[in-house]
Amino acid sequence: MSTPAPSPPRAEIVVDLDAVRHNVATLRDAVGGRALMAVVKADGYGHGMTEVARAAREAGAEWLGVAVMEEALALRAAGDTGRVLTWLAVPGEDYRPAVAAAVDVTAYSVAELDEIRDAARELGTPARVQLKVDTGLSRGGSTEQDWPDLVLAAVEAERSGEVTVTGVWSHFACSDEPDHPANAAQEAVFRWAVELAERSGLTPEVRHLCNSAGALTRPSARFDLVRCGIALYGLSPVPEVSTSAELGLVPAMTVQGRFAMVKEVRAGSGVSYGHSYVTAHDTTLGVVPAGYGDGVPRHASSRAEVLAAGRRRTIAGRVCMDQFVLDLGDSDAQAGDPVVLFGPGDAGEPTAQDWAEACGTISYEIVTRIGGRMQRRYVGKPDSPETPTGLVGSYGEGT
Repeated sequence: MSTPAPSPPRAEIVVDLDAVRHNVATLRDAVGGRALMAVVKADGYGHGMTEVARAAREAGAEWLGVAVMEEALALRAAGDTGRVLTWLAVPGEDYRPAVAAAVDVTAYSVAELDEIRDAARELGTPARVQLKVDTGLSRGGSTEQDWPDLVLAAVEAERSGEVTVTGVWSHFACSDEPDHPANAAQEAVFRWAVELAERSGLTPEVRHLCNSAGALTRPSARFDLVRCGIALYGLSPVPEVSTSAELGLVPAMTVQGRFAMVKEVRAGSGVSYGHSYVTAHDTTLGVVPAGYGDGVPRHASSRAEVLAAGRRRTIAGRVCMDQFVLDLGDSDAQAGDPVVLFGPGDAGEPTAQDWAEACGTISYEIVTRIGGRMQRRYVGKPDSPETPTGLVGSYGEGT
């Protein structure tokens, strides 16, 4: 007896790994030979951490970057053996698994460096450490005042054989505004911090300041390595300056679903909670089975557009937890017909940037928060044309 073909999903995220490879190649060309770190934190900005990491490695990314140690260890568990940097921890975290797995960890303070040294002593192996300086973001990293003490502690730790300082780095606050004066100010502080570290006896392998926006717009700040996050996924880090297409980037994510129901209603019918949308004429409504429980922003209510029944249509009324509604007019759409929330834009569908503008946010948030009960499917994979991974947020590679 033959196995029936699986039914199409109610809603899914399709990730084009060829687009990721293309974006890595484009970014490597743009930064003139600097090493590239593919930032795959937060489940690869919603695209799937391990699959994106593999694609980025295949395209030549020398480093991977993640926020927390669990992410770095998941990459190791998935078979990645290359350089990985992690940078966010709280006091009392166990550094031993990361040190044992040859993950580069970041120290913001002498106290944090001491915890890393303790782990290295216990394991009997040097920890690979990068020092982060706060050059003006006022977030993570050593203050300028504390930087000399952190550097001297790192020199001592290297001499004792407990650590190897592999990098010095920082992070821009305003690189998405290329003319903002904070960019030059931060670069100057970073140069000072690197000079002090090197004059004190450290010989970091890499110095890095640029995120995606800085990498593409500020050549003087590229140093040895650039960290590319949002651009890796094909979305412009400087949307008010250049579009993805103008930067040569290809958006990798498409979010799509199918109508759960299509029905005719009379003029004057209130639609969804609160009746914030009322039909002006006799019309056809389509119910899409995805809502804020799946990461569709409630701010998209009556604002964001989707591609359905041949053209773009604005969400009618409030986005619910599990579904939203479209006013289809006199369309002959039927239950089961496709709906594209956003994608690359090649077929007339909205982009993640379009959704960000409609919702008053940034494209990073749109792609990172989407998921919930949606399935994730990969295309453009070398060993198979399509790879489903089940629900986003479940165990395994869909997490």
